[in-house]
Amino acid sequence: MKEIVVAILDFPATKWLFLVLVLVMPLASLLTWAERRQSAMMQDRLGPNRANIGPIRLMGILHFVADAVKMIFKEDFIPASVHRGLFALAPVLALAPVLIAFAIIPFGPTIYPDLLTSTIDPIQLATNPGAPEFANAIRMQMFSIDFGLIFYFAVLTLANYGGTIAGWASYNKWALLGGLRSSSQMMSYEVAMGLALMGAFLVTGSLEPGHIVAHGATASMSPANPANWLWLWQPVGFVLFFTAAIAETKRAPFDIPEGEPEIIGYFVEYSGIRWGMFFLAEFIEIVFISAVIATVFFGGYQVPFLDVDGFRVGGYIDPNGVSTSGWVLHLPHWVVSSLQFAAFGAKVVLLAMFQLLVRWTLPRFRADQLMNLGWKLLLPLSLANIMVTALIKLIFMGS
Repeated sequence: MKEIVVAILDFPATKWLFLVLVLVMPLASLLTWAERRQSAMMQDRLGPNRANIGPIRLMGILHFVADAVKMIFKEDFIPASVHRGLFALAPVLALAPVLIAFAIIPFGPTIYPDLLTSTIDPIQLATNPGAPEFANAIRMQMFSIDFGLIFYFAVLTLANYGGTIAGWASYNKWALLGGLRSSSQMMSYEVAMGLALMGAFLVTGSLEPGHIVAHGATASMSPANPANWLWLWQPVGFVLFFTAAIAETKRAPFDIPEGEPEIIGYFVEYSGIRWGMFFLAEFIEIVFISAVIATVFFGGYQVPFLDVDGFRVGGYIDPNGVSTSGWVLHLPHWVVSSLQFAAFGAKVVLLAMFQLLVRWTLPRFRADQLMNLGWKLLLPLSLANIMVTALIKLIFMGS
């Protein structure tokens, strides 16, 4: 019976549903409230505070529930001249690729149900992972493959079609121009995003997010050591990737495809739940970009100095690649796993809040400034970062 339960919990679809329904969708929904609340604080306004259930207001949090109800029951108006098939497909193409891409994210550690109340022996785990006590393992990642980050770009590229098809299928010249500008922006900044991650690949030797989290930049330090996370080894790559990722999600100051003062957005003909899907996709992309950055540059689910057997300060890495010696506070496996889950969630939330902060801090770029930034600044800097990283690795790391 236990084996059946573990098999169900370790099934990729189960983990995907858990990640999307427990973390992603609630966080994306709350971000719609947090953005309005944060912008109100920055502009000395009250912000959302009217939605209520009887006397319950919860600082306006219920506004996102009101928004959802309104979008579900609002009239779904479809203009007469649109291409109905593509018009209906576009919101799905904008939303589905982002949810699919979460398959590569390691959102927690590997869990060993047979050892939840015990302290795991890290040397035993490293030298004999096939031992019976490690048999029923649940890895908190749906899709683990060597080209993991390439899979991310391959899937996210499909989201380009959502905006383009929405503009074309709407039979509206302004929506078409907005869709073309959206696709040109996303394709332009995807180049810089991909090249910004090549430095991380050179340092770690892997494009698999789970491997990056589990090993860090070098085998001479514990992966739980913050100095072994790539924010320190690839600071330029981190800034470049974060900047390009914000532009990729079409968030301010890169929100020209939706900028009302410049041109009508590509979803101008959409209403009701179809418009809501475009709106929700933007906030889900915020969560996903935060998850990728947390995974690649900030250790993912790793907690500073928390190894598999508890907190460790000092010590060294033995020939098996395991942290030993030093001062150790031994903790049961369930406590270690809970802390690592919480750490991943906290990193994602903080990075998402930072993106909201940028949204209400910087003015919008002009179209020419947007393209100049992508092609004339981010792209050359990404190439320079690759060359400098390769040179440093060749000289100081021997390979």
